[in-house]
Amino acid sequence: LIFLWQMMNSRFFVVLLFVAVVDGEYVVPRGKEETGVPTVVAHGMGDSCFNRGMKKITALIGETLGSYSTCIPTGDTRIDDTMNGYFMDMDTNVDVFAAKIHNDINLNTSESINCVGFSQGNMLCRGYIQKYNNPPVRNFLSVHGTVSGVAGFPNCDPDGPMGPICKQIAKLCGDIAYTKATQNLLFQIDYFRDPYRVNTTAFKTYSQLAQWNNEGNSYNQTYKDNFIQVERFIMIKALHDSMVFPNEGEHWGHYADDSLTQVLYMNQTDWYKLDLFGLKTVDQAGKIKFNSTDGDHLQFSDDQLVWWLQHDFV
Repeated sequence: LIFLWQMMNSRFFVVLLFVAVVDGEYVVPRGKEETGVPTVVAHGMGDSCFNRGMKKITALIGETLGSYSTCIPTGDTRIDDTMNGYFMDMDTNVDVFAAKIHNDINLNTSESINCVGFSQGNMLCRGYIQKYNNPPVRNFLSVHGTVSGVAGFPNCDPDGPMGPICKQIAKLCGDIAYTKATQNLLFQIDYFRDPYRVNTTAFKTYSQLAQWNNEGNSYNQTYKDNFIQVERFIMIKALHDSMVFPNEGEHWGHYADDSLTQVLYMNQTDWYKLDLFGLKTVDQAGKIKFNSTDGDHLQFSDDQLVWWLQHDFV
């Protein structure tokens, strides 16, 4: 059910139409004169590094920063990269993402890298930072990212006109999400954060996101130590996002416990107040920049992307 719904709200079927096109990643080659920090790019659900749009974005990032830029796929072909955004679990996606970074001589010889994520791709950036961060991330640009997890289906706002139905769908997701089997089944389940179940044994034991947040049964100090090493977080929220609920999650907020209507800002969440993974530390150090776009999910212009890169990166 989860998979079919999200497939209808993705570009997956468009990808299938072009599967006969020769695959090829896009990188902006490092020139001898370039001294800038290289950048890795992580695409969203239903997309692929091999698609024309991601190649264009990767090129724009590299040209703007004047440095090597590459989109990191978690599959070696267009279709595998797309499918892994559904059927490979979140932690494994991060492990593959990190391995490809470590195997790229333009990245593994650099003192630091930037990570730019779009939508679900921001979980790869966040996971890489917390689990690996070698080479360390200098700037993390999150465009409409699911960084705090989601608590609703795409195009089904639990607090919108279809609220009663959407809440039931969200409840169904929560019913099946927190088992070892389902957490290894779909990427999207791994960052589904049900506010009615965050204090349950099942969530604390099995949720991959709970482990990243240090909300689980054990505490991982490395996740926090790595997180606070990042020099700049640039968090972009879509003001009319119809895919990420709550969209305040794109600014590190979320729903209050036991609610699908009360939205907490970043500094009202327990993970901030208790500094569970370092968010309060980086905020108080002035490392977080917030911005927003007026439209829906992933509706932004080239000029906006260039502005974030030129004005917010350190």
